[in-house]
Amino acid sequence: MNTGMPHGERSHHMAAVRPGGPRDGTNVRLGGLLGEALEANRHGRLSHFIVDETSPAIAIFAPQQRRQNREGDWYGEHAGKWLIAAAKAAARSGDAGLRARLLRVADFLVSTQEDDGYLGTYAPGCRFMRRQPPKPVSWDGAPSVRTWDIWTHAYLILGLLEVHRHFPAPRYLDAARRIGDLCLRSLGDDGIDITELGNHHGLSATVLIDPAVELYFATGEAAYLHLAQLVLAQAERHPELRLLSQALDGTDAAQIATGKAYQLAWNLVGLAKLHRATGHPDYRRAVENLWGSIRTHHLSLGGGPCGGVGHRSREVFNPAGVFSPQAYVETCSTLAWMQLNRELLTISGEARYAEEIERSAYNDLLGAQAPDGEDWCYYVFANGRRVHTTYWRCCKSSGAMALEELPGVAYARAGDEAIAVNLYAAGSARIELPSCGPVTIEQDTAYPFDGAIRLRIDPERAARFRLKLRIPSWAAQARIAVNGTACEGEIVPGDYFVIDRRWSAGDAIDLQFPMTPQAHTAVHRNVQESRAPDGSAVAQEVLHYEYLALTCGPLVYATGLIDGFKTEETLRLPSTPPSAWLRWSGPDPVEPLPRIELDPGYRAPLLFHPYYCAGGRIHGAWRLTWMSLAPTPLPSPPPAT
Repeated sequence: MNTGMPHGERSHHMAAVRPGGPRDGTNVRLGGLLGEALEANRHGRLSHFIVDETSPAIAIFAPQQRRQNREGDWYGEHAGKWLIAAAKAAARSGDAGLRARLLRVADFLVSTQEDDGYLGTYAPGCRFMRRQPPKPVSWDGAPSVRTWDIWTHAYLILGLLEVHRHFPAPRYLDAARRIGDLCLRSLGDDGIDITELGNHHGLSATVLIDPAVELYFATGEAAYLHLAQLVLAQAERHPELRLLSQALDGTDAAQIATGKAYQLAWNLVGLAKLHRATGHPDYRRAVENLWGSIRTHHLSLGGGPCGGVGHRSREVFNPAGVFSPQAYVETCSTLAWMQLNRELLTISGEARYAEEIERSAYNDLLGAQAPDGEDWCYYVFANGRRVHTTYWRCCKSSGAMALEELPGVAYARAGDEAIAVNLYAAGSARIELPSCGPVTIEQDTAYPFDGAIRLRIDPERAARFRLKLRIPSWAAQARIAVNGTACEGEIVPGDYFVIDRRWSAGDAIDLQFPMTPQAHTAVHRNVQESRAPDGSAVAQEVLHYEYLALTCGPLVYATGLIDGFKTEETLRLPSTPPSAWLRWSGPDPVEPLPRIELDPGYRAPLLFHPYYCAGGRIHGAWRLTWMSLAPTPLPSPPPAT
């Protein structure tokens, strides 16, 4: 298996490098639900969790603490994650206080970097540069010396590069480069295998592909592209991992290494960036294969990677085809899934990736955040109790990062003379086009509570260009008008509708997406399979539970405890079409939230609200998305032969 570009081709691809990637979102303002979440995040987690070098998540980098630390988990990751999210938020909002705290923390971290480039939290004997003794056998392939050193450094590289991107200073880029150089020396000259430096058969260390490629984008230096390819090659040689070849062979995501959702998705983010850097088609094909596996078999209705049922880890994918309404959705995994879709959107420009970001954001991501922006859920469950997690947990920083992804994908340049509208939310964007200079787009809408959207287009100079409007896959019979005149052409749900015309200041587009409640079904089942003495296949379903859930627009709906105390309810649905027993109502002066009423006809109707706030956005609240359905008669067993 060829896992990288031949050495002689690297210089050829350097000229084609597209530094950076998706838009940074600094000229985008989001309002509505997403804007409220971003502001809560900025005033909450990003302003209070880390303020200076004495904050616990930063103090662990101080040299005196570093020298004594011989164990510990992922705690060093918070520094890099906070740098990423805080840099984006400070640049986007102009928050001078947050910017000052950001630069103070970044400067402190740079000041603690050692002469060889090390910037982690571990004593010398536990660092990733030290060759490890043989591993004990463990289910997740944990290294014999338990560290998250490469993982921490991966986030530090990304964090320092993000600070440098928004607030350029050579010291931040230099510190990130020195980490990259140390990694390259250790894995190359010193012969250390990266899969020995991380759990899950190396998945938690091979995430280094992502920051290595970002270093290449930032510097144009081929050494960092080589580092990314070296990591991928070492991952490919590990028999339990074989990241590229298994992805190309169509292996399900649950079967790669341990199937750890967060780490696997982050590896795919790096592999997608490696495709952008090299143009290697296998990298894109591998990423798209595993995207399809996750999308088809391993997502909750709310758009988060889910699993953990019947496993030793709550955070690994279930085998394909296994469904449970109590499956775990780790907020870190939701972040990585959104980033993976961001990369594929950048590569392909396909609407389905933007739709996945929207689905995740409005449901499982917002469903994990507390209204104050301080607290987050480590896990969310389609059916389960809301639990706000503890101080050091990774998901609090991942949720903050995930929210800051949204301004950067809401709108995008789609070629020299085109703008794509990827997310619908009140707010505005300012995007430069060659033909007309800056184009201001104002979006006026109550979406996702309502399907009416108005876009006001204001180019600096009148000019012809294309606007690409994403049509959600659920928006059958959508309508679009420009300046009051209905648009001609087929409107295809799940694709972009392109308007190519001369635009002038004051032009307006009106979109109408019908808000129709949708019923979804899922089955928790088990089939016993064997072979008869003559070799023929024998299969019998021995377990079968059916479930129903509701969505309207991009929102998943859920109820609290049934009748105030029940954690589940079995429904016998009417024989009439769903339109007869489902009724959606939008916000009104009495009830500020949309709701769906399900009337089964034999008991009091059940009232569902958007999942993110169902049961109250408070610690301990219950949310029930999937309703058990009355069983159907079991078919008679086949006669004995």
